[in-house]
Amino acid sequence: MTEQFPSPPLSTDKDYAGASFSALYTTTVTVGGGASAHGRASGRARSDDGVLDVSLRMPAELGGDGHGTNPEQLFAAGFAACFHGALSLVARREELDPSGISVAATVAFGRNPADGGYLLRVDLVVGWPGIDPEIAEPLMEQADSLCPYARMTARGTPTTITLAS
Repeated sequence: MTEQFPSPPLSTDKDYAGASFSALYTTTVTVGGGASAHGRASGRARSDDGVLDVSLRMPAELGGDGHGTNPEQLFAAGFAACFHGALSLVARREELDPSGISVAATVAFGRNPADGGYLLRVDLVVGWPGIDPEIAEPLMEQADSLCPYARMTARGTPTTITLAS
């Protein structure tokens, strides 16, 4: 039996007129360091509701054992899911069937040549069988401006860092 899930509403731009940020959903994921006291190498990520509970491991390419997920995989999953949702929404607004859409997010972890620090690069590839590229391109641009992950990577995200008391 296939479980049915309702589609989200089509409204995105007329349901908020506030002057400041208004959270629609908030979650907290806590990472501990595990055996090596290094969250990326041997940590565990747990969401506040317990639904996400995964072991974190360094990928083999970075010297780890690769026997767990890593932050880049989690980020790629979140980005692909978010962009897929945004593109599906704009497709439905245009009365197009979004059921064939797929989004592959490739996240590369590397060094920034400007300062030697770490940097992520993201490439999204949209699969949409049977769609004319001239129809798909403007919809992908709309999804890019709508998707919070795409906005975050293009513009940055307000971030605060505090020490718990």
